[in-house]
Amino acid sequence: MTRTDLTASTLSLPPMSRLVFAVAHKVMTWELRRQARRGIAKLDTHLLRDIGLDPMTAAQEAQKPFWRG
Repeated sequence: MTRTDLTASTLSLPPMSRLVFAVAHKVMTWELRRQARRGIAKLDTHLLRDIGLDPMTAAQEAQKPFWRG
């Protein structure tokens, strides 16, 4: 299901359900971001370069709080 499909299907929900869905989606986004940043923080220089990140950029990304995009 694409984002467009997801958005279209949530429009047919009652307002309270749309609100609950939006909150759940935001929390899930934050959790995925937190996990990714923790993973980046654990990678060594060789692996960071394999994925196209320099160590300084990776450290800056890992230091961001989960709520910042």
